[in-house]
Amino acid sequence: MSTNNMFCYQCQETAQGTGCTTIGVCGKKADTSALQDLLIYTAKGLAIYSSILRKREEAKKLILDKVNKYLVNSLFVTITNANFDNEAIINEIKEGLKLREDLKKYIKDSDKSMIERYGSEIINWHFDSDEELQTYADKQDLLGVLRTKNEDIRSLRELLIYGLKGMAAYAEHAMNLGKTQEDIFEFTEKALLASIDDNLSVEDLIALVLDCGHHGVKVMALLDEANTSTFGNPEMTKIKIGAGTRPGILISGHDLYDLKQLLEQSKNSGIDIYTHSEMLPGHFYPELKKYVHFYGNYGNAWWDQRKDFTNFNGPIVFTTNCIVPPLKNASYKDRVFTTNAAGFPGWKRIKVNKDGTKNFSEVIELAKTCQAPNEIESGEIVGGFAHNQVLSLADTIVENIKSGAIRKFIVMSGCDGRMAKRDYYTEFAEKLPKDTIILTSGCAKFRYNKLNLGDINGIPRVLDAGQCNDSYSWAVVALKLKEVFGLNDINELPIAFNVAWYEQKAVIVLLALLYLGVKNIHLGPTLPAFLSPNVVKVLVENFGIAGMTTVDEDLKKFNLI
Repeated sequence: MSTNNMFCYQCQETAQGTGCTTIGVCGKKADTSALQDLLIYTAKGLAIYSSILRKREEAKKLILDKVNKYLVNSLFVTITNANFDNEAIINEIKEGLKLREDLKKYIKDSDKSMIERYGSEIINWHFDSDEELQTYADKQDLLGVLRTKNEDIRSLRELLIYGLKGMAAYAEHAMNLGKTQEDIFEFTEKALLASIDDNLSVEDLIALVLDCGHHGVKVMALLDEANTSTFGNPEMTKIKIGAGTRPGILISGHDLYDLKQLLEQSKNSGIDIYTHSEMLPGHFYPELKKYVHFYGNYGNAWWDQRKDFTNFNGPIVFTTNCIVPPLKNASYKDRVFTTNAAGFPGWKRIKVNKDGTKNFSEVIELAKTCQAPNEIESGEIVGGFAHNQVLSLADTIVENIKSGAIRKFIVMSGCDGRMAKRDYYTEFAEKLPKDTIILTSGCAKFRYNKLNLGDINGIPRVLDAGQCNDSYSWAVVALKLKEVFGLNDINELPIAFNVAWYEQKAVIVLLALLYLGVKNIHLGPTLPAFLSPNVVKVLVENFGIAGMTTVDEDLKKFNLI
């Protein structure tokens, strides 16, 4: 049995801004937290071997067929709000140990010195029962965050791992669409091993964190290519936010390939498909929006899902993280399905065919027996402003900048969350001068995307690029504007960054921006608890990172009032 002892501070809402120690604010229990720590430990042990064997022909098939997917999925499973199912996590650990033993068969005597530097326990541990496994998982001095005694080393190790988790999520989405890049897996191994290498200095780890940002740019570019080559370039689109009269299925999370399969399998079934939260940008893609039963978006950001799911009446599909554990008497708890890295005890899994495609028939049949959603709002919102769409308007945007009609762009990408002080972002959007435009992506947009903020000469004042990974679009746009205006530094552009974060995909976006040289980013609603005072000092002195204050004070800092 678990000792009911945990320490987790990977998300913005961590208890008292320091760390969750008995149960996660997200709802994660101590035994689940311990198993997730053990899962990461398992991935590190596997990486010891795969990093040595990656370029050897005899191990190539095993690494390409199984190890790559395992490394990114094991990291994805441990992202905040992704998986609360102990059984699923245990099965993932078992798979990792099996792969570790399979790789050992290819190890030569000359490799042993590289392996032994990490100690014997991480490469040899095993278990004979689930109870024995949970006892091993409770060894927080071996597995947990606090195993690293030096506060700055600990901070940088965890920052690296959290960036890696976000990177892995995007890599898995790209992989699901058939797009991979070998150096992303190589860096994943390198970063996992760096977190257990006591020979690395603070300076070494800082360099690795920035390198993580470099690979974050690569993986977001890879996912962008995967999405656009499969579904077409996002285009300006009006999305209904009301409800129809037919039964529906609500799909949440981030995986667009799952959405495509659901749309294809449910056409002509008499039901409608609705997106929720981070799946909203599915409406922007030509190959998805062509389905006539793709009705609209229902509800708001992830944290409000208990209310949204109750009102929806039909089945819900979680393709990735952003699960809020339901209340015991929740009316919808028996009609939720999960797939990929997502999981929750008692919820059904989407069936996977032998070729890896998904079978949504059970969800579709259940939807036919349900009532239509209750209408909770009405109207439309506009989105679809990823880099291809925005760059097609480049001449108009440049003209408006030169004329002074557009004074500044404010990047307000990132995550939404429950914290009351996040009302700041709504107020900030409302108080922005009328000659400014908000550039957004991720679920942070739900704080202001339904406000009537108008337009500037036909350009909407809220330009929504899409999901959190589509923050990449704003980097592409910024670099293009830098070129157009003949500037030497991206920070000379009339662009300010006031971003919100919640979980680890936002961490990799932040590191990617830092790698690209973006400075003076305001990060809120609180700075990460996993950043030690000395690491914060480095970020402030080298990148101008600042925390959120009041709306009026921050508007002054951005020279907007």
